[in-house]
Amino acid sequence: MATATRTVVFTDLTNYTASVSRADREALRHLLRAHETLVIPTIQRHHGRVVKNLGDSFMTLFDSATDAIRASLDLVEQTQEGSLSLRVGAATGDVEEIDGDAFGDAVNLASRIIGKTPSDEIWFSESTQLCMNQAEIPWDRIGLFSLKGIAGEVPVFRAVPHHRTWLPEPVAKAIETNSLVIIRRDEPIPQLPPEPIILMVGFAPGSEALENLVSILPVLDPARLWLLTYNIAPGDRVAWQDIAGHGLVLGTPQAVNSAIEEQRRPITQDPGSDTIILDSGLRSAMELMVAGIALPRVPMSDVVAGYTFDLQSDGRWATRSEHSELRLDITPSGIYVIATSPRITVSGQPLRTRDRVLLEEGTQISASGNLFVFRTIPGSIYAGALMADSPIRLLLAEGQRAELGREPAHPGLALPDRRGQANIRWCAGPRAARARQSGFTLDRALSGRKQAAVFHQGDVTRIQTLHSRCPTFHWKLSGAVERVFGTESIELGEHIIVGTTIIAVRMPIS
Repeated sequence: MATATRTVVFTDLTNYTASVSRADREALRHLLRAHETLVIPTIQRHHGRVVKNLGDSFMTLFDSATDAIRASLDLVEQTQEGSLSLRVGAATGDVEEIDGDAFGDAVNLASRIIGKTPSDEIWFSESTQLCMNQAEIPWDRIGLFSLKGIAGEVPVFRAVPHHRTWLPEPVAKAIETNSLVIIRRDEPIPQLPPEPIILMVGFAPGSEALENLVSILPVLDPARLWLLTYNIAPGDRVAWQDIAGHGLVLGTPQAVNSAIEEQRRPITQDPGSDTIILDSGLRSAMELMVAGIALPRVPMSDVVAGYTFDLQSDGRWATRSEHSELRLDITPSGIYVIATSPRITVSGQPLRTRDRVLLEEGTQISASGNLFVFRTIPGSIYAGALMADSPIRLLLAEGQRAELGREPAHPGLALPDRRGQANIRWCAGPRAARARQSGFTLDRALSGRKQAAVFHQGDVTRIQTLHSRCPTFHWKLSGAVERVFGTESIELGEHIIVGTTIIAVRMPIS
C-alpha cells in the first residue's frame, strides 16, 4: 500500500455502446485491439503506466502532470485520421495503489471529468493545470462544473491539439458580421471598421513588436484585441489576459485558419432568427426588444436569501452555466459581478478569473462581445438591472396586439423560463422549504404564462396587464418604476419590466 501524488488519466472510446450494437464479434475484437495498440505504447512512451484496462477505457497513472497531458495530446492527435475516436479526462492529487488498482479523490475527479468530456477532446482539473508546465502545454479554460460526488463547482480546462482550435464567441461573432480584422506581423495595418475585433497573428507573446502594435491601435476596449498563439508562458498569459484584459485564440495558424474559413461558410439552411415579424406586408410602427435582465431585491418573502445568474457566451442569461463568461451574485448588501472567464472588463478595468466587483449606477461591463450597463431601480422590488440590446425583437404594425409571457398566444414575445434551482440561496424556515420542494424558480414566481399585452393604435402605445398575481412594471423616462394596473399608455423609449426581463419599447430600427 502506497500513497503518492499522481496524475490520473482516463481514456475512453467514444460511441462505444453504439459500435457494439452494430458490430459482430470479430469487428468488436478488432476495435478493442486497435484501442489497446494505440493507448499502451503512447502512455509508456510518455513515462506513464496502465493501471486498469476495461477494454473500451484505460486508467493510467503518471508521475508528471506535463507528461500526462502530452501523452493525452499525442493520443488524440493520432486518432485524427483514423477510425478510432477518443476522449481523455485527467486530474492530479494523492492516489493510493492497492493490489493493482488506484483509489483517491484524483481518481474520482478524473472519472467525473471524462464523463463530461466531448469526443476528441482532453479535459483536466485545476490541480493538473497548476502542476503541469503551462508554457509547454497549450490550454484554455472550459468553465465551472458541478460534478457528482464532488463538493462545489469545479474549474475544468482543455488541452488544445495541433489540429484543433475553438474560436471564442466574440471572434466567431466578428467573423459572421465581417468585423474581424486580422493583423499579421510585417504587414500594413488594414482599415478598421467600427467596433472591430482584431486578431494579431505572428506576434510573440510579451514581445516589443506586440507592445508597439497595441500602443498604436485606436481601440479603447481591451477585450477587442486578440492574440493568436499556441504555447504561452504563464507570466505572458497573466499580463495579456488577466492584467491587460485582452483575449487569446489558442491554436496553430493552420488550425485557426481552417476554423475561420469554416465559420465563414454560408449557411445553406435558414437557421431562424430571434426577430419576429408579424406580417411582412405591413409597415412596422414599433418594436419590442429584450433589453436587459431585471434583478429583484433579496431577501424575497422569506424564501430567497440570494441568487445568481450566469452570462453565457451567446449573451443570454442562465440560472447556471458550465460555460459562463461571468456571474451576477445578488445579495442583501448589493449586486456583484464575478468573472468566470478572463475576458471581462468592468468600467474599462480587466478582471481576473474569480475577481468580484460591487456594481454601482452606470458601471459598464464588457463580456461576450456585448456592453452591459448597470442601472439601479430605486423605490421598486428590483435592486437593479443590467442593460444591453439583444437580437430578441418583436415588430408590431399599426393596430396589432402582442402578448408577453412565458407561453404567450401568437403573436407574442416569450419570456425566459429558466429551470433549475442551483442559483438560489434559500432562507431558513418552512416557507422556503415548501417553495423549494414545489419547484420554485424566479422566472415562474415572477412571470405568468400570459402576463401582459402591448398594442399600438394611431400615435398611442398601450400596455395592459393580463395576470392578477404576477406584476408588470412601467419604467418611465423619468426613472420612476410603477406597477401597471389595467391599461395605460407608454411612450417610445420607455421600458416594461415583466419578471426578470426588461423590454424596450422603441421605433423600429431598419
